[in-house]
Amino acid sequence: MKIILNADVKGHGKKGDLVNVADGYYRNFILPRALGVEATSANIKNLERLKANEAKKKEQELQEAKELGAKMSGLTVTVKTKCGEGGKLFGAVTNKEIAEAMEKQHGLKVDKRKYELKQPIKSLGHYTITVKIHPSVSAELKVEVINE
Repeated sequence: MKIILNADVKGHGKKGDLVNVADGYYRNFILPRALGVEATSANIKNLERLKANEAKKKEQELQEAKELGAKMSGLTVTVKTKCGEGGKLFGAVTNKEIAEAMEKQHGLKVDKRKYELKQPIKSLGHYTITVKIHPSVSAELKVEVINE
């Protein structure tokens, strides 16, 4: 019996796959747990429509990420913080502080987890960090750390 999986089923396939299973397996395991539906022509058309919509959504997300990356490239964000002798900071500049400064200064809201610091920023100065906006899109951002 051909079915379309609604969820990942170990040993059979992933969500959205069209697979062949025994009738009893479908009736006793797949159907009661709502893990799949019969592969009727209407369900197959619905699956194709859902896959097309998903592909369109991913393409739109990629396009938005590219636009945001183009806006962010070359921008400089200034972070003000307290420091001690010799320009050493009390603590470190975090992703959260950089994200907040980016939103305040340039109006671009990017999740703090997207900012990749190779090592913690613990002194005054200029730094270049990478912002991974999308798995295939990243931007270089300049961060200037100054005394408050």
